[in-house]
Amino acid sequence: MLSLEDVGRRFASGTEALRGVSLAIAAGDFIALLGPSGCGKSTLLRLLAGLDRPDHGRVSWRGAPPASGEIGFVFQDPTLLPWASAAENVYLPLRLRGVALTEARPRIAEALAKVGLAGFETARPAQLSGGMRMRVSIARALLTRPKLLLMDEPFAALDEFTRHKLQADLLAWWRDAGCTIVFVTHSIYEAAFLARRVILMSARPGRIAGEIAADLPAGPARRLDPAYAALVATLTRRLEESHRQGAPA
Repeated sequence: MLSLEDVGRRFASGTEALRGVSLAIAAGDFIALLGPSGCGKSTLLRLLAGLDRPDHGRVSWRGAPPASGEIGFVFQDPTLLPWASAAENVYLPLRLRGVALTEARPRIAEALAKVGLAGFETARPAQLSGGMRMRVSIARALLTRPKLLLMDEPFAALDEFTRHKLQADLLAWWRDAGCTIVFVTHSIYEAAFLARRVILMSARPGRIAGEIAADLPAGPARRLDPAYAALVATLTRRLEESHRQGAPA
């Protein structure tokens, strides 16, 4: 689908966020970018979204770059308009594209129902729990049926129970939508549960420290699968080795 070739990014402040990052992303994949805070994971997402440009190397798409709306972005904070209802917040991407509300209404209802919020169309963010606000944010990203969904630690601020529920739901949404997901996290457990491929990143400047296949059986029961525990142990060991060596493992 797309690839990064020897990508580097240094900010005006002099901070080098990324160095020599090369990565191929296949259509339909679910990739977790796993690494410590400050290792350039979010910078990498911004490059994939086209919100920033590398200083070195390039980001290449197979065929034409995606059109507007074909890339969805979910941030760590739900970033909802506090005065707008859940439906109005979800409608925003289509509103910006000039789609009339009457035309968009069925898609809005479908998106909210998909994330389990049917019946909450008129609720404002202050009336929703943290998990429900994040569901609205995800519904907004899914509304345009993106080919690529970029997610920047969207569940980090949630309690463990809510996080587990949304992780399981996200896998169901991904299978249903057939899109490609790149998911940033610093949680080893989250990466092991969600991803088909876990990309390990070193401390700043961010580099690819390794890649581990993580395609476990689907469903919440995978947390109890011995293979899941083994994967968590492998990811932990590889990250610790990379940190000690200060170089790709």
